[in-house]
Amino acid sequence: MTKSTTRFSLLVFAFALTSSLQAQPVLLANGTLTGSRAGANADLSGLNYTLENGAAANLLGGLGSGLAYASGNVFLALPDRGPNAMPFDSAIDDTVSYINRFHTLTMEVTPNTAGGLPFTLTPTLRDTTLLWSLTPLVYGTGAGLGVGSGVPKGNNFFQHFFTGRSDNFDPKQNSGDPNNARFDTESIRVSSDGFSVFISDEYGPYVYQFSRFTGVRLRSYKLPDIFYVAKPGPVGSTETSSNTSGRTANKGMEGLAITPDGRTLVGIMQNALIQDAKLGSDAANLLRIVTIDILTGQTHQYAYLLTTGSGVSEIVAINDHEFLVDERDGKGLEGGDGGTSNKAKVKQFFKIDLNGAVDISNMDGSTAATHAVKKTLFLDLVGLLTNSGFAADHIPSKIEGLAFGPDVKTGSATYHTLWVANDNDFLLNTADSPSILNPNQFLVIGFTDADLSGSTFVPQFRSFPFEH
Repeated sequence: MTKSTTRFSLLVFAFALTSSLQAQPVLLANGTLTGSRAGANADLSGLNYTLENGAAANLLGGLGSGLAYASGNVFLALPDRGPNAMPFDSAIDDTVSYINRFHTLTMEVTPNTAGGLPFTLTPTLRDTTLLWSLTPLVYGTGAGLGVGSGVPKGNNFFQHFFTGRSDNFDPKQNSGDPNNARFDTESIRVSSDGFSVFISDEYGPYVYQFSRFTGVRLRSYKLPDIFYVAKPGPVGSTETSSNTSGRTANKGMEGLAITPDGRTLVGIMQNALIQDAKLGSDAANLLRIVTIDILTGQTHQYAYLLTTGSGVSEIVAINDHEFLVDERDGKGLEGGDGGTSNKAKVKQFFKIDLNGAVDISNMDGSTAATHAVKKTLFLDLVGLLTNSGFAADHIPSKIEGLAFGPDVKTGSATYHTLWVANDNDFLLNTADSPSILNPNQFLVIGFTDADLSGSTFVPQFRSFPFEH
């Protein structure tokens, strides 16, 4: 489907919109993806072996850990560290040598003539790109952990693949060592020229740049040392208790934005750093935002205070200084309290502004918390979805991927689209009895500048020399 086709489909509905819809965000469409043309629940990686826990190496799942808009009707979807939701080996947090990857999708949006939402959305998997390093990486031996080596079967002389296995690190270095093979991918953004992607992670936290078309790592960005744990370990809870500073295990750089000019990355931590959390009070809810100059690697830090959810899952740029932050809890479909009895509560998107914000790079958590950026509620997703016919216990618990897509235009009015995706933890069905489907879901939300309360949305500049 071409860019013009997508815009035409959206245009059809735009003419039907009334002025009442201009006053608040509206759900335009939702779609699911559970398989590919290669076979049911399989991606297009070409990997045809089984992982340590028996799962297929090409299992398709977790697509909404990160979501990025490329151009036309093309999006990139990012799984996290792999299928580790099923008990396997607690000595390595049930992780396996799943090769990190991202998927290229096309999103076909067509008018819905059958009633219900204005559009139907059909996501289609087009490609799977594996992530690797040209230089050797450090893998765990598995000694004493009840499991074999962490080297993935796909490795060869030139390609050293990143994996989700928690013991694939050098114990003599801190968690920021770029030679480590372990990688828990959480957010993805496309460069302005379209040739590379930026991906953030929870293990380091790492921020890497990869070739979009080959998957080879091009660059590693160094974060301030306060974000790294000095004593990395294969078990998250033990790793956190063994360190006095650094990111909390499995709560690293969950979100990553790129400014519309393509010059700055803006990452946000899921939870407070260990040294901030132990101070208590507001510092325990202090999430550090890190800006990274893409050319120089220079960083700055800003303070965000968590107020409603249990953590932040994503950040996306409205313009060069304002952002939407996805704050959520773990409740909802396949959530922490268990299945369909677990009704979604907090899935909220807040608008923040870094203009005039105080750089907290050299501040402790308590001091930094007094300089938190102001935030205003942009959208209560649970309210929008329940008003659109979703049952609260069928709203995905892990709303983690956000991306702005193509605009809808009619006359002088412009409608922007916010695309939302979930991480289903590679679990295609819930653990309920009877079990229900738990697919990768995608939502399309329409909004106007008026919904941004005085802010102006600026799409990312793109200098692509080709059409996707």
